[in-house]
Amino acid sequence: MTIPAILSIDEGTTGTRAAWVTADGLVHALEYRPLRVQTPVAGVVEQDANAILEKTLDACRAVIARAAGNGVTLVGLAIATQRATTVLWDTVTGRAIVPAMVWQDSRYSDELAALSAEWSEHLVTTVGRPTGVRSPYLWAAHHLRETPEVAEAHRAGRLGFGTIETWLLWSLSRDHIYAATSTNATSAGAYNLAAHDYEYDWISALGFPAELLPELRQDADDFGVTNAELLGIEIPILAAAGDQHAGTIGLGCLRKGQAMCVHGTGSFVDLVIGPDAPANPGLYDGALTLVGWRRHNRSVFTIETFTATTGSALDWVCGTLGWFESSKKISELAATVANANGVMFVPALTGLRMPVMEPKAKASLSGFSMSTTLPEIAYAVLEGIAHSVASSAEADEQVAGTAITEIVVGGGMSASDPLIQMQADLVGVPMRRLPASEGASLRGAAFLAGSDGLLWNSLEEAAASMGSGDIFEPRISADERLERRSAWNARIAADLSLIPSSAHSK
Repeated sequence: MTIPAILSIDEGTTGTRAAWVTADGLVHALEYRPLRVQTPVAGVVEQDANAILEKTLDACRAVIARAAGNGVTLVGLAIATQRATTVLWDTVTGRAIVPAMVWQDSRYSDELAALSAEWSEHLVTTVGRPTGVRSPYLWAAHHLRETPEVAEAHRAGRLGFGTIETWLLWSLSRDHIYAATSTNATSAGAYNLAAHDYEYDWISALGFPAELLPELRQDADDFGVTNAELLGIEIPILAAAGDQHAGTIGLGCLRKGQAMCVHGTGSFVDLVIGPDAPANPGLYDGALTLVGWRRHNRSVFTIETFTATTGSALDWVCGTLGWFESSKKISELAATVANANGVMFVPALTGLRMPVMEPKAKASLSGFSMSTTLPEIAYAVLEGIAHSVASSAEADEQVAGTAITEIVVGGGMSASDPLIQMQADLVGVPMRRLPASEGASLRGAAFLAGSDGLLWNSLEEAAASMGSGDIFEPRISADERLERRSAWNARIAADLSLIPSSAHSK
């Protein structure tokens, strides 16, 4: 007798993972392939989309081979992807024409800012976010005008466009399914939340041709079957969702008031608010109303805030600066001291999002003295990430008009006890860490794919398979929390004051 399981992909910014997920919610046979991110000039963040596909295929093939050797029958494919990272490809050759624009990119922030006065109020109401600092549609429109190979492919009717889930669905499916899903389309900035449709006027204003838009689909849907010539097996493709949304589901955050915090390249805080619109949309430019997931023709909404460079900040501190041998060592050193002794780290390596949207802000490490030690710097690095999470949580609550009851944590950095305790102290609510939470996006995508009777009968049944996990309760008083948060906000204000061209308004 074989064991049924779902083949799950988590295509992230810094790497692609694949594994199989069984009915007990466990992630097995994890395969990881690292990816490179290039920043050739300030504001431009790119990846090789062809490498993304090749490494995804390589990871999947390894998992499929291991499944065959372990008596596991793969009954479906689920995909979670980095969001808003966008690809332009030739639909005849199947190859990307230009480097993909990564979601951290801000090269067109000034151009979008110029459109803000006319468009932001309308967009906040319809698509859940203002003009922002990057747009896949504006990026593509520039390439259509400025890159001859892209323009020629468009004229010849052989140009494909889409975020990573569209690229993978088209590439991995037998019939080249050309579709975008709700969670990813939301992140691309032109998805009408109430109508499950594109915001066509905004897309047109950006100069993007509507005929290139992929068909809009739900996150749990029928996306055809896999191409057996590529993967060696033909199985149904049943889910494709943004990685943070899949992580929310994979951490069991299904009820109003539950929030998840997933630490990856960046740190995201998503508060589930249910089927209704938020109380105060537009209160913060960096707090976005999203489709948390869509299935059975029903959307569940979340409020999301994030800090773009937290995991990547640790990589930078370790790799570029060489101050620590690994992120694990940072955590170990931080655990040896009671506080940072005045050292403060702001992880704004690609700009700031909370409490204001400021792409020109820089990261800062301040408060040194002759007595400063490396463990205190390690503590400050983690505390800066925890403060960023606290700022995100506060904004989520204010926009939603919903109090956070608990935060479930996941992602690689969630293994750090000092970091998660700092988060509990600074947010003031319990943090819950599930076993193997670093696999949350893989598991959540599988839950979406398999919760209509394939492996589970509902998302709730799937989430219940994980147990309760470890609880981190706040340990400091409300007065100390206020004092530490006030010091952090003062540091942010001081950094913003060094950017004279910005209004720094909410």
